Amino acid sequence: MFAKISDIDRMLDTMGLLRGRLDNVFSNFDRPVGYGSDWSVMGNYPRTNLIDMGEKFELVAEIPGVSKDAIDLKIQGNYLEISGTRKISAPEGYRVHRSERGSASFTRSLTLPADVDSGKVTATLKDGILVLTLPKSEAAKPRQISIN
Repeated sequence: MFAKISDIDRMLDTMGLLRGRLDNVFSNFDRPVGYGSDWSVMGNYPRTNLIDMGEKFELVAEIPGVSKDAIDLKIQGNYLEISGTRKISAPEGYRVHRSERGSASFTRSLTLPADVDSGKVTATLKDGILVLTLPKSEAAKPRQISIN
């Protein structure tokens, strides 16, 4: 049997509505995380791993596209703050045709499990990976206690 024209129109309208909704769902699919806003809105950027190595902590953070001069590290006791800015610009005399990686800034604060000796902290940045070596303060280090 043949379908009525009104049934076909209704079916096409429904399919159009479905397509519009799917377009809305996938419209931001290819955009990177944080697109259209700065990283500070994202609660856990940069992503970090913190390892307790006995005498010290080691913190590894992913900070792609940020130069070491654009990173600021502050530590006091067991409070650590990592902040920075990523600047993206086209070389002079050139035009941008597509821009998905914009300039942005971030701040991440962490409370460490123990106080750190801030005078002995070291930091390295290679291939977008920041590694902090955070020696524990003397008061936070485990001590062997002898029994009398």
